[in-house]
Amino acid sequence: MRVHLGLLWFVLACFASPLGAQAGPRRPLAGSRPNIVFLYSDDHAVQAISTYGSNRNTTPAIDRIADEGLRFDHAFCGNSLCGPARASIQTGLHSHRNGFMRNGNRFDPSQRSLGKELQQAGYQTAVVGKWHLESDPVGYDHWLVLPDQGQYYNPDFLTPDGRRRIEGHATDVTVDLALEWLQGRSAEQPFLLLCQFKAPHRNWMPAPADLGLYRDGDLPEPPTLFDDFAGRTPAARTQEMTIAQHLFLHYDLLVPPREGQELRGEDRAYPAIRARMTAAQRDAWDAAYGEEDAAFWRDEPQGEARVRWYYQRYLKNYLRCVAGIDRNVAR
Repeated sequence: MRVHLGLLWFVLACFASPLGAQAGPRRPLAGSRPNIVFLYSDDHAVQAISTYGSNRNTTPAIDRIADEGLRFDHAFCGNSLCGPARASIQTGLHSHRNGFMRNGNRFDPSQRSLGKELQQAGYQTAVVGKWHLESDPVGYDHWLVLPDQGQYYNPDFLTPDGRRRIEGHATDVTVDLALEWLQGRSAEQPFLLLCQFKAPHRNWMPAPADLGLYRDGDLPEPPTLFDDFAGRTPAARTQEMTIAQHLFLHYDLLVPPREGQELRGEDRAYPAIRARMTAAQRDAWDAAYGEEDAAFWRDEPQGEARVRWYYQRYLKNYLRCVAGIDRNVAR
């Protein structure tokens, strides 16, 4: 996302030598050494941040950072895929230079990287939350990271001591872990903390605290909702990101299947997603969505009406996940 990548380049420029070039003789950092908290959301559209003019949601905690600091309006993301973007953040290098060009690659931890540079400058370093680089974090004194994409509910975390499951929602748990480390760290050194959210990445499962949002009416539809991409380039025509063709009813939109229904594709993950939740979490989820889901099956929409229903369910859950991020940024 543009905001986070722009901030990262600012951090690198201020606190580390250029990572893509040979370093010259090290010089002591002049003056005070500020603490660095790097907040990273995943697949977070600029249109879902109110300081950038969103007409669908508000993000007061994120906006406060912009209002009291800097807002990047013209930054550029060289590779927006999950893993490659993260590898660029760690190294300051484009994908073809750091060797991580697509999801599924393995990050080479022997490279010069952000954590290592700041460790060498006397910083304590920590990363919690989504990592998605396949290799374990190197250059971090403390780390608890989600395996692969991670789960929204009761996520597992990889740690130096093995895998650990923590009850709760991934956004809340990630900030719990970040605050725990901050409160227990040594106050004698400056620190770098990477607090990296899974949200609002697919499959958009909001925390219980945010399930009640956006239930008073429909959100505005974009003018491109029924665009057929006629006359566009092949890349636009062949992408797999449409509401009508590429959202899974059960995996993405979390509509429970009918009794005995055969599940296909990504929808086959739905039972495991449901089973992962505690009874209390399932109760909260059913209370929030049960009436909506029953109405869907009672009079199953077709054609454009189905696309509209899909859009509302998808976008409301997406924005509920964003609300969870903003609530935790405030913490």
